[in-house]
Amino acid sequence: MSRIVIAFGGNALGNDPKEQQKLIKRAVKNIVPLIKKGHEVIIGHGNGPQVGIINLAFEDSYENENIPYMPLPECTAMSQGYIGYHLQKGIREALRQEKIKKKIVTIITQVVVDRKDPSFKNPTKPIGPFYSKKTAEKLMSLTGETYIEDAGRGYRKVVASPKPIDIVEIQTIKDLLETGHIVIAGGGGGIPVSSDSFKGMPAVIDKDLLCSLMASKLKADKLIILTNVKQAQINYNTKDAQNIGVATVAQMKKYINEKQFAKGSMLPKVQAAINFVEATGNTAIITALNNLEGALQGQSATIIKK
Repeated sequence: MSRIVIAFGGNALGNDPKEQQKLIKRAVKNIVPLIKKGHEVIIGHGNGPQVGIINLAFEDSYENENIPYMPLPECTAMSQGYIGYHLQKGIREALRQEKIKKKIVTIITQVVVDRKDPSFKNPTKPIGPFYSKKTAEKLMSLTGETYIEDAGRGYRKVVASPKPIDIVEIQTIKDLLETGHIVIAGGGGGIPVSSDSFKGMPAVIDKDLLCSLMASKLKADKLIILTNVKQAQINYNTKDAQNIGVATVAQMKKYINEKQFAKGSMLPKVQAAINFVEATGNTAIITALNNLEGALQGQSATIIKK
Protein backbone atom coordinates (compact mmCIF):
# COMPACT_ATOMS: atom_id res chain seq x y z
CA MET A 1 0.00 0.00 0.00
CA SER A 2 1.32 3.43 -0.98
CA ARG A 3 0.54 6.93 0.27
CA ILE A 4 -0.14 9.04 -2.83
CA VAL A 5 -0.68 12.79 -3.11
CA ILE A 6 -2.51 13.82 -6.29
CA ALA A 7 -2.34 17.43 -7.53
CA PHE A 8 -5.46 18.14 -9.58
CA GLY A 9 -5.66 21.27 -11.77
CA GLY A 10 -8.34 23.92 -11.25
CA ASN A 11 -8.65 24.47 -15.00
CA ALA A 12 -9.82 20.84 -15.34
CA LEU A 13 -12.86 21.60 -13.17
CA GLY A 14 -14.81 23.75 -15.63
CA ASN A 15 -16.25 27.25 -15.50
CA ASP A 16 -19.33 26.89 -13.30
CA PRO A 17 -20.67 24.55 -10.57
CA LYS A 18 -22.81 22.51 -12.97
CA GLU A 19 -19.94 21.85 -15.37
CA GLN A 20 -17.61 21.19 -12.44
CA GLN A 21 -19.79 18.41 -11.02
CA LYS A 22 -20.03 16.81 -14.45
CA LEU A 23 -16.25 16.87 -14.94
CA ILE A 24 -15.57 15.61 -11.41
CA LYS A 25 -17.91 12.67 -12.00
CA ARG A 26 -15.66 11.66 -14.91
CA ALA A 27 -12.43 12.44 -13.09
CA VAL A 28 -13.04 10.34 -9.99
CA LYS A 29 -13.42 7.23 -12.14
CA ASN A 30 -9.64 7.46 -12.59
CA ILE A 31 -8.95 8.03 -8.88
CA VAL A 32 -11.23 5.41 -7.31
CA PRO A 33 -9.26 2.41 -8.72
CA LEU A 34 -6.28 3.59 -6.64
CA ILE A 35 -8.45 3.63 -3.52
CA LYS A 36 -9.85 0.22 -4.42
CA LYS A 37 -6.30 -1.17 -4.49
CA GLY A 38 -5.74 0.05 -0.93
CA HIS A 39 -3.63 3.14 -1.56
CA GLU A 40 -3.93 6.09 0.82
CA VAL A 41 -5.04 9.03 -1.31
CA ILE A 42 -4.70 12.74 -0.60
CA ILE A 43 -6.10 15.13 -3.21
CA GLY A 44 -4.93 18.69 -3.67
CA HIS A 45 -6.53 20.87 -6.32
CA GLY A 46 -6.15 24.18 -8.07
CA ASN A 47 -8.70 26.99 -8.00
CA GLY A 48 -7.36 29.66 -10.37
CA PRO A 49 -10.53 30.09 -12.42
CA GLN A 50 -12.87 29.50 -9.49
CA VAL A 51 -11.30 31.91 -6.97
CA GLY A 52 -11.07 34.54 -9.68
CA ILE A 53 -14.77 34.21 -10.46
CA ILE A 54 -15.68 34.43 -6.75
CA ASN A 55 -13.47 37.48 -6.33
CA LEU A 56 -14.94 39.06 -9.45
CA ALA A 57 -18.50 38.49 -8.25
CA PHE A 58 -17.78 40.56 -5.15
CA GLU A 59 -15.92 43.18 -7.17
CA ASP A 60 -18.96 43.58 -9.41
CA SER A 61 -21.02 44.28 -6.28
CA TYR A 62 -18.81 47.04 -4.85
CA GLU A 63 -21.40 49.72 -5.66
CA ASN A 64 -23.95 47.96 -3.44
CA GLU A 65 -23.17 49.13 0.09
CA ASN A 66 -25.02 46.14 1.55
CA ILE A 67 -22.48 43.72 0.10
CA PRO A 68 -19.14 43.82 1.95
CA TYR A 69 -15.71 43.69 0.34
CA MET A 70 -14.47 40.09 0.36
CA PRO A 71 -10.65 39.71 0.65
CA LEU A 72 -8.82 37.14 -1.48
CA PRO A 73 -8.04 34.75 1.46
CA GLU A 74 -11.78 34.48 2.18
CA CYS A 75 -12.46 33.89 -1.53
CA THR A 76 -9.89 31.08 -1.47
CA ALA A 77 -11.61 29.55 1.57
CA MET A 78 -14.93 29.66 -0.30
CA SER A 79 -13.41 27.93 -3.31
CA GLN A 80 -11.86 25.24 -1.09
CA GLY A 81 -15.28 24.61 0.41
CA TYR A 82 -17.34 24.29 -2.73
CA ILE A 83 -14.75 22.42 -4.81
CA GLY A 84 -14.15 20.07 -1.87
CA TYR A 85 -17.90 19.55 -1.55
CA HIS A 86 -18.17 18.53 -5.21
CA LEU A 87 -15.14 16.24 -4.97
CA GLN A 88 -16.55 14.58 -1.85
CA LYS A 89 -19.89 14.00 -3.59
CA GLY A 90 -18.24 12.59 -6.71
CA ILE A 91 -15.86 10.29 -4.86
CA ARG A 92 -18.50 9.09 -2.42
CA GLU A 93 -20.87 8.15 -5.25
CA ALA A 94 -18.12 6.32 -7.14
CA LEU A 95 -17.12 4.44 -3.96
CA ARG A 96 -20.74 3.53 -3.29
CA GLN A 97 -20.99 1.99 -6.76
CA GLU A 98 -17.86 -0.05 -6.02
CA LYS A 99 -19.25 -1.02 -2.58
CA ILE A 100 -16.21 0.54 -0.87
CA LYS A 101 -16.81 1.95 2.59
CA LYS A 102 -14.48 4.91 3.03
CA LYS A 103 -14.98 8.32 4.56
CA ILE A 104 -13.99 11.46 2.65
CA VAL A 105 -13.26 14.82 4.24
CA THR A 106 -12.21 18.27 3.03
CA ILE A 107 -9.84 20.30 5.19
CA ILE A 108 -9.93 24.09 4.91
CA THR A 109 -6.16 24.47 4.73
CA GLN A 110 -4.02 27.43 5.78
CA VAL A 111 -0.48 27.69 4.44
CA VAL A 112 2.25 29.78 6.04
CA VAL A 113 4.12 32.24 3.80
CA ASP A 114 6.69 34.96 4.44
CA ARG A 115 5.11 38.43 4.20
CA LYS A 116 8.50 39.61 2.83
CA ASP A 117 8.37 37.13 -0.04
CA PRO A 118 9.50 39.05 -3.17
CA SER A 119 6.37 37.96 -5.09
CA PHE A 120 4.29 40.50 -3.15
CA LYS A 121 6.20 43.24 -5.02
CA ASN A 122 5.93 41.43 -8.36
CA PRO A 123 2.55 39.66 -8.78
CA THR A 124 2.62 37.00 -11.51
CA LYS A 125 -0.03 34.37 -10.61
CA PRO A 126 -3.02 34.48 -13.01
CA ILE A 127 -6.50 34.01 -11.51
CA GLY A 128 -10.02 34.33 -12.84
CA PRO A 129 -11.40 34.50 -16.38
CA PHE A 130 -9.74 35.79 -19.53
CA TYR A 131 -10.50 39.28 -20.84
CA SER A 132 -9.78 41.26 -23.98
CA LYS A 133 -7.01 43.84 -23.77
CA LYS A 134 -9.59 46.65 -23.78
CA THR A 135 -11.56 45.18 -20.87
CA ALA A 136 -8.38 44.42 -18.91
CA GLU A 137 -7.20 48.02 -19.29
CA LYS A 138 -10.57 49.26 -18.04
CA LEU A 139 -10.43 46.95 -15.00
CA MET A 140 -6.87 48.07 -14.19
CA SER A 141 -7.94 51.71 -14.26
CA LEU A 142 -10.91 50.98 -11.98
CA THR A 143 -9.22 48.69 -9.44
CA GLY A 144 -5.50 49.49 -9.59
CA GLU A 145 -4.82 45.74 -9.91
CA THR A 146 -2.54 44.11 -12.47
CA TYR A 147 -3.69 42.24 -15.57
CA ILE A 148 -1.30 40.55 -18.01
CA GLU A 149 -1.55 38.58 -21.25
CA ASP A 150 -1.65 34.84 -20.43
CA ALA A 151 -0.59 32.11 -22.86
CA GLY A 152 -2.06 33.88 -25.90
CA ARG A 153 -5.62 33.38 -24.66
CA GLY A 154 -6.33 36.86 -23.34
CA TYR A 155 -5.63 38.95 -20.25
CA ARG A 156 -6.01 37.76 -16.65
CA LYS A 157 -5.68 39.32 -13.24
CA VAL A 158 -2.39 38.48 -11.52
CA VAL A 159 -1.65 38.35 -7.79
CA ALA A 160 1.36 37.47 -5.65
CA SER A 161 2.38 33.81 -5.53
CA PRO A 162 4.63 33.35 -2.47
CA LYS A 163 6.55 30.18 -1.65
CA PRO A 164 4.72 27.87 0.79
CA ILE A 165 6.68 27.38 4.04
CA ASP A 166 4.45 25.27 6.27
CA ILE A 167 0.92 23.85 6.51
CA VAL A 168 -1.08 24.79 9.61
CA GLU A 169 -3.37 21.73 9.49
CA ILE A 170 -0.72 19.14 8.56
CA GLN A 171 -1.13 17.13 11.78
CA THR A 172 -4.89 16.98 11.29
CA ILE A 173 -4.36 15.68 7.75
CA LYS A 174 -1.97 13.00 9.07
CA ASP A 175 -4.45 11.95 11.78
CA LEU A 176 -7.26 11.59 9.24
CA LEU A 177 -5.11 9.53 6.87
CA GLU A 178 -4.05 7.21 9.66
CA THR A 179 -7.70 6.53 10.54
CA GLY A 180 -8.47 5.52 6.96
CA HIS A 181 -10.00 8.71 5.54
CA ILE A 182 -9.59 10.01 2.00
CA VAL A 183 -8.45 13.60 2.44
CA ILE A 184 -8.97 16.63 0.20
CA ALA A 185 -6.57 19.36 1.36
CA GLY A 186 -4.55 22.35 0.22
CA GLY A 187 -7.23 23.44 -2.22
CA GLY A 188 -6.06 26.26 -4.46
CA GLY A 189 -2.61 26.02 -2.91
CA GLY A 190 -4.10 26.75 0.52
CA ILE A 191 -5.07 30.02 2.18
CA PRO A 192 -1.86 32.08 2.53
CA VAL A 193 -1.26 33.28 6.10
CA SER A 194 1.69 35.27 7.40
CA SER A 195 4.40 33.52 9.38
CA ASP A 196 4.36 36.11 12.16
CA SER A 197 0.64 36.58 12.86
CA PHE A 198 -1.24 33.96 10.76
CA LYS A 199 -3.12 36.82 9.15
CA GLY A 200 -4.57 36.05 5.71
CA MET A 201 -2.48 37.41 2.83
CA PRO A 202 -3.75 38.66 -0.58
CA ALA A 203 -2.05 35.98 -2.68
CA VAL A 204 -2.50 32.61 -4.38
CA ILE A 205 0.05 29.84 -3.75
CA ASP A 206 0.93 27.55 -6.64
CA LYS A 207 -1.00 24.35 -5.98
CA ASP A 208 1.74 22.08 -7.35
CA LEU A 209 4.36 23.57 -5.02
CA LEU A 210 1.94 23.24 -2.09
CA CYS A 211 1.11 19.62 -2.97
CA SER A 212 4.85 18.91 -3.15
CA LEU A 213 5.35 20.37 0.33
CA MET A 214 2.32 18.46 1.66
CA ALA A 215 3.55 15.20 0.11
CA SER A 216 6.99 15.73 1.67
CA LYS A 217 5.58 16.44 5.13
CA LEU A 218 3.27 13.41 4.90
CA LYS A 219 6.21 11.22 3.80
CA ALA A 220 4.20 10.19 0.74
CA ASP A 221 5.51 7.39 -1.44
CA LYS A 222 4.53 9.23 -4.62
CA LEU A 223 3.50 12.68 -5.78
CA ILE A 224 1.37 12.66 -8.93
CA ILE A 225 0.94 15.98 -10.71
CA LEU A 226 -1.87 15.90 -13.25
CA THR A 227 -1.83 17.96 -16.42
CA ASN A 228 -3.43 17.80 -19.87
CA VAL A 229 -0.68 15.63 -21.44
CA LYS A 230 0.63 12.19 -20.53
CA GLN A 231 4.27 13.31 -20.52
CA ALA A 232 6.29 16.50 -20.28
CA GLN A 233 8.31 17.30 -23.39
CA ILE A 234 11.48 18.99 -24.45
CA ASN A 235 11.32 21.17 -27.57
CA TYR A 236 7.59 21.43 -26.91
CA ASN A 237 5.36 22.43 -29.83
CA THR A 238 8.14 22.01 -32.40
CA LYS A 239 8.97 19.30 -34.95
CA ASP A 240 11.75 18.17 -32.60
CA ALA A 241 9.45 17.63 -29.60
CA GLN A 242 10.37 14.60 -27.48
CA ASN A 243 8.50 13.02 -24.59
CA ILE A 244 10.32 12.76 -21.27
CA GLY A 245 9.96 9.29 -19.76
CA VAL A 246 12.03 8.29 -16.73
CA ALA A 247 14.40 11.11 -15.76
CA THR A 248 16.63 12.06 -12.86
CA VAL A 249 16.48 15.30 -10.91
CA ALA A 250 19.77 16.30 -12.54
CA GLN A 251 18.33 15.79 -16.02
CA MET A 252 15.22 17.83 -15.21
CA LYS A 253 17.32 20.65 -13.76
CA LYS A 254 19.35 20.66 -16.98
CA TYR A 255 16.13 21.06 -18.97
CA ILE A 256 15.08 23.93 -16.70
CA ASN A 257 18.40 25.67 -17.31
CA GLU A 258 17.78 25.23 -21.04
CA LYS A 259 14.36 26.92 -20.56
CA GLN A 260 12.52 23.87 -21.90
CA PHE A 261 9.43 24.45 -19.73
CA ALA A 262 6.99 27.36 -19.92
CA LYS A 263 6.75 29.51 -16.77
CA GLY A 264 2.96 29.49 -16.49
CA SER A 265 2.52 25.88 -17.53
CA MET A 266 4.96 22.97 -17.10
CA LEU A 267 7.76 24.73 -15.19
CA PRO A 268 6.04 24.89 -11.75
CA LYS A 269 5.01 21.24 -12.10
CA VAL A 270 8.60 20.18 -12.81
CA GLN A 271 9.92 22.33 -9.96
CA ALA A 272 7.35 20.85 -7.57
CA ALA A 273 8.27 17.32 -8.64
CA ILE A 274 11.99 18.03 -8.11
CA ASN A 275 11.33 19.50 -4.64
CA PHE A 276 9.48 16.35 -3.58
CA VAL A 277 12.11 13.93 -4.91
CA GLU A 278 14.94 15.88 -3.27
CA ALA A 279 13.09 16.07 0.06
CA THR A 280 12.06 12.41 0.25
CA GLY A 281 14.06 10.36 -2.23
CA ASN A 282 10.74 9.03 -3.53
CA THR A 283 9.21 9.26 -7.02
CA ALA A 284 7.24 12.09 -8.61
CA ILE A 285 5.06 11.56 -11.68
CA ILE A 286 3.71 14.08 -14.19
CA THR A 287 0.93 12.72 -16.37
CA ALA A 288 -2.67 13.09 -17.54
CA LEU A 289 -5.68 12.19 -15.42
CA ASN A 290 -6.76 9.36 -17.74
CA ASN A 291 -3.30 7.78 -17.41
CA LEU A 292 -3.21 7.54 -13.60
CA GLU A 293 -3.17 3.76 -13.35
CA GLY A 294 -0.79 3.40 -16.27
CA ALA A 295 1.56 6.01 -14.80
CA LEU A 296 1.83 4.05 -11.55
CA GLN A 297 2.91 1.08 -13.65
CA GLY A 298 5.52 3.19 -15.43
CA GLN A 299 3.58 3.58 -18.66
CA SER A 300 3.60 6.76 -20.81
CA ALA A 301 4.36 9.22 -18.01
CA THR A 302 7.18 11.51 -16.93
CA ILE A 303 8.68 9.75 -13.91
CA ILE A 304 11.24 11.72 -11.93
CA LYS A 305 13.63 9.91 -9.62
CA LYS A 306 16.64 10.90 -7.56
